[in-house]
Amino acid sequence: MKTIGSEPVYEVFARRVDGEPLRHVGSVAAPDDALARVYARSIYDEESWIEMYVVPRRAIIPVESVRTEAVDAHA
Repeated sequence: MKTIGSEPVYEVFARRVDGEPLRHVGSVAAPDDALARVYARSIYDEESWIEMYVVPRRAIIPVESVRTEAVDAHA
């Protein structure tokens, strides 16, 4: 599990208007999902977000081969 100190890390995503893609706005460390929501709302409240999500970093699955495939396709 990805942590900062002993707390899990959550990535924070948000959008300002309907139809806009979610944007990564930062990350927070929190002991649980409920506090991750509170921390995200209080830290990243500078914008008028209509939606905000926290995702445990451990739940994000990297797609590592995309860049390699794109380079090979242009060769």
